[in-house]
Amino acid sequence: MPQIRNIAIIAHVDHGKTTLVDAMLHQSGVFRENEIVVKRVMDSNELERERGITILAKNTALFYHDTKINIVDTPGHSDFGGEVERALKMVDGVLLLVDASEGPLPQTRYVLQKALHAKLLPIIVLNKIDRSDARVAEVLDEIYDLFIDLEATEDQLDFPVLYTNAKTGVAHRKIGDSSTNLQPLFETIVSAIPEPQGDPNGVLQAQVMNLDYSDFLGRIAIGRVFNGTLRRGADVGIAKRSGAIEPTRITKLYTFRGLERDEAEQVPCGDLVAVAGVEGIQIGESLTDIENPQPLEPLVVDEPTLAMNFTINTSPLAGREGQWVTSRDLRARLQKELLTNVSLRITDSETTDVFRVLARGELQLAILIETMRREGYELMVGKPEIVVREENGRKLEPLERLVVDCPESFVGVVMESLGRRRGELGKMVNHGSGWVRMEFTVPSRGLIGLRGQLLTDTRGTALLHALFEGWTEYGGEMASRPTGALVADRAGHTTAFALWNLQERGELFVGPVEEVYEGMIVGENARDADMDVNVTKEKKQTNMRASSADEAIRLIPHRQLSLEQAIEFIADDEFVEVTPKSIRLRKKILDPKKRPRRWQQIRANAEAAQ
Repeated sequence: MPQIRNIAIIAHVDHGKTTLVDAMLHQSGVFRENEIVVKRVMDSNELERERGITILAKNTALFYHDTKINIVDTPGHSDFGGEVERALKMVDGVLLLVDASEGPLPQTRYVLQKALHAKLLPIIVLNKIDRSDARVAEVLDEIYDLFIDLEATEDQLDFPVLYTNAKTGVAHRKIGDSSTNLQPLFETIVSAIPEPQGDPNGVLQAQVMNLDYSDFLGRIAIGRVFNGTLRRGADVGIAKRSGAIEPTRITKLYTFRGLERDEAEQVPCGDLVAVAGVEGIQIGESLTDIENPQPLEPLVVDEPTLAMNFTINTSPLAGREGQWVTSRDLRARLQKELLTNVSLRITDSETTDVFRVLARGELQLAILIETMRREGYELMVGKPEIVVREENGRKLEPLERLVVDCPESFVGVVMESLGRRRGELGKMVNHGSGWVRMEFTVPSRGLIGLRGQLLTDTRGTALLHALFEGWTEYGGEMASRPTGALVADRAGHTTAFALWNLQERGELFVGPVEEVYEGMIVGENARDADMDVNVTKEKKQTNMRASSADEAIRLIPHRQLSLEQAIEFIADDEFVEVTPKSIRLRKKILDPKKRPRRWQQIRANAEAAQ
């Protein structure tokens, strides 16, 4: 039986984690010489490739001599923390990847905190050492400071350090040594990561960390065998969260090799496994001996901090582009999401066609909505709200640690913006390169809409990274969007003439010859009040000649909002309408006569919050 090492690769977004896994797979001989393999092979999801981030935790395996190395690629963003927590339960050590220029960032801290808490041993990999602005020694000092700050044990502090360039597939024990491949990395994994514990002849204990689905095999449970041996055809028990033990039979077993799954007769403790034909099993539940059940503790993940209402599309243009448009379709899709996403919560509201979805952050919700619209769903979503807790009669709200990197000239603008959102500056570092890093603590409410505003204020240069820090006393009402909306007052198609007259009023979200309806938001008003406008007005035809009659119409290019920007922009009385082809903004109440004025709405919200 080969030796086994189970390792997770953890890193901040865009520090080169998936690229390093690519190089490890290629150099271990997993792929045939003539096999065509795409770049960032572990980013199998279409959205992951577009955005360059890892969203789902995935696993692969490679062989180094007679040792099987199971690798779990984890997301770097705290919004997908539920994926991280599950991934870390499957492994015995972690590869902490840090950019040699940027150093440890909030998500590095978040995932490392989880790994140290799980008592996993780390290997430090300083990546992108070829960058012209690499500061290897300073970054290594920052990593030591981070470990001490997170109260790492002496064993965890005694970590090996490797220096890599993932793009060229080279690892060095010391910078400038003669290494030309990743062999030092493979050797370090085998020597520094402990072998998995467990008795192959003991009582069966296997925990499910992920779910997959096959049209041929049905539900596939992916997890790790912690004790005993899992055999094909064996009768085992599913230990449910309720404490009940349900009998089932194992029909097919698979182990991992590269991106493939190999069928197996048995899987010993310590290895990762995919089990087919186990109906009804959920993430966090375990498989155990049916005669002598010894279930493992169910998986516990952090609570969600943000909520958003999902509802059916009721706009005048509903049903034209989507395939799935009813509340029954929406409910079924959200229930399906719950099977594979343990960090989501879904609750019903007073009406049957509105679902309240609770998640870790805006990005997690945006990814879910984007996935649904690509699958052919039409829906509307409201403004994100924070989840408020009641403890001992005190009202608590989530608090975030926010790190902002920006050029020196914009420090004042950033501090002013965060001051309005109740942000408190904790630390400010100037690396002497013209850039400043500031660390704030700010209520989660203050982050809604912040990214778009700061990118505007800093001319697109600011980098923002946020991390859930804990709970704090509720701080009362916070300033909302300072501008109003330009709202279409009738249905029809937009005309260049009408838009030309309106563009000095604010920024437009629609271009000429676009279909609009009454109550649809067509732009952002420069003032704080909403304004009903006619965007379908046509130029009057006349026989009279005038010097201004033939003025050329020059339109400023309109702002095409992405899904995240639309979610950040909307106010409490507005919806984002999402269809497979369009993203539109609208008022909840389309009829302007029935719609309360913006200042009345703000006052009513303030009174409700108190």
